[in-house]
Amino acid sequence: MTASRRVLQVNTSKGGVPKLPVPEARVDRLGLVGDRHSDNVSHGGPFAAVSLLAIEVIQRVAAEGNPIAPGTTGENVTTEGIEWGELPIGTRAAIGPELVIELTKHVSPCKTIAHNFSDGRFVRLSSKLHPLDTRLYASVVREGTIRPGDEIRILGEEQNNPGPKTGVVD
Repeated sequence: MTASRRVLQVNTSKGGVPKLPVPEARVDRLGLVGDRHSDNVSHGGPFAAVSLLAIEVIQRVAAEGNPIAPGTTGENVTTEGIEWGELPIGTRAAIGPELVIELTKHVSPCKTIAHNFSDGRFVRLSSKLHPLDTRLYASVVREGTIRPGDEIRILGEEQNNPGPKTGVVD
């Protein structure tokens, strides 16, 4: 059985980082309503509507002596119990009762998050150098509202892992 996957924190900002926790957010095809970006060329839009980062990544990077915390790298959704870097682009996930997203690309780290690293080396979150420790962008397949505590389900996983077989044995 899969461990519990859930939203730990929902984050927005009026532009740039850090993104600060909010009690809930409506998510439309362009992202979290009320969230802004300092750089609209590299961030946002329909294929980068939602940025995701797992608390497990934050914990690994922090254990190396870095002052990283939820929201400080600009992720909209900090999650628990799911390693986004393990999932292929195109994976769909349901978050809470309404929202459905699709992973579209790895987020390339930039100098605006350098303050999260004791040596300033923001490439620590590069998927090329550390495939598991990365942020991902997602598009919105179905709009909805998300809140901390919402369950995350990987869609299609049930067909790939149907669980124990029951019934008549040949």
